[in-house]
Amino acid sequence: MNKVAIVGAGRVGETTAQILAEQEVSREVVLIDIREDAPQGVALDILESAPLIGFDTGVRGSNDPAAMTGAELVVVTAGVPRKPGMSRSDVLETNVAVIDGIVDDVLRYAPEAMILMVTNPVDVLTWRAWKRTGWPRRRVFGQAGVLDASRMATFIAMETGFSVRDITTLVLGGHGDSMVPVPRLCTINGVPISHFLDEGKIQDIIQRTRDGGAEILALRKNSSAYDAPGASVAAMVDAIARNRRRLLPCVAILQGEYGQSDIAMGVPCALDGSGLSEVVELALTEEEKARFAESAGAVAADIARLADSAR
Repeated sequence: MNKVAIVGAGRVGETTAQILAEQEVSREVVLIDIREDAPQGVALDILESAPLIGFDTGVRGSNDPAAMTGAELVVVTAGVPRKPGMSRSDVLETNVAVIDGIVDDVLRYAPEAMILMVTNPVDVLTWRAWKRTGWPRRRVFGQAGVLDASRMATFIAMETGFSVRDITTLVLGGHGDSMVPVPRLCTINGVPISHFLDEGKIQDIIQRTRDGGAEILALRKNSSAYDAPGASVAAMVDAIARNRRRLLPCVAILQGEYGQSDIAMGVPCALDGSGLSEVVELALTEEEKARFAESAGAVAADIARLADSAR
């Protein structure tokens, strides 16, 4: 990939840019932010690590949205983060106005790009960006499931002592309290986690996964998570830039899959050079179907809030 633009030079945007630069996923990474001089400072700081780490990626910052011109992928991390005690939905009204402006900039300056939404509430804002662009769903998708699955894998490794390299997890649904971890499809090198953990411990891990972002927010107190989210975004960008066709849980626009339409939800997706090339529909148990439908209801309620506020 020649150029990736990251809109939002905060902590998630900065971490994402650092990883993409180090891994030389793209020839150029551009950070765009409305804060005067902030993206330029972040870009320079990253560039000054290049001689030590050893990468040749071009990194620059700008306050001008026109800097995204020519980008093949636009990663959106801009927006107001939640504070302790807030849910992701609590920042919806503020962030939707931010996202609308960014999407309009993409339509103007990078009309051939793909959009990877990171800003919360990511499910609703991915849907909003898709609606506003009118693009096919392969070009507009969101990050959440990669992060949630990584958190769940971390907690399983902490409980079992096994290497995270051998742990595979799956989390579906909305990126919030109603997310749907699927423990029966979580394995340690092919062996179900139920072989190593009793049901009570598995349920504890599921709940901790749901609370993963809030736990870090409560511990940091002055910042949401950014290292793991940045790494999650970078994994998705890598899959697209290098045409890997990786199967990753992403926020995708559903068109009948899982009994849902005109909504954005976290589901397994194939990512390759064309973007989100396929939504993989799994055969869920009745309990999993019910939890997924409940999660979809929470996302649909936030979408309805947007419609109400527009009236």
